[in-house]
Amino acid sequence: MAILMHAAMPGVTTEKYDALNKELQALPGDTFAGCLTHVCVATSTGIEVYDLWESKEAMEKFFTVMMPVTERLGWSAPEQEPTQYEVYNHWVAGK
Repeated sequence: MAILMHAAMPGVTTEKYDALNKELQALPGDTFAGCLTHVCVATSTGIEVYDLWESKEAMEKFFTVMMPVTERLGWSAPEQEPTQYEVYNHWVAGK
């Protein structure tokens, strides 16, 4: 079942986000396997991320890769866990 994940990250700048993505993209293999859509929004307090994952397992596998990178980059632990929702339906416009 697909999962929609939302993470609010106060204090994370777009520069920190870009540095994280650069590190993740440099890793061997398909780091983002199972991610159907990713959106990052800059807000007045930080960033918010919305991901659509093909499964909870794919999302959790990504987190096991991402978290050590965020620690290496000096990110603080998130103030609150990302919210997750089971997706009833999704589609892509034009397909």
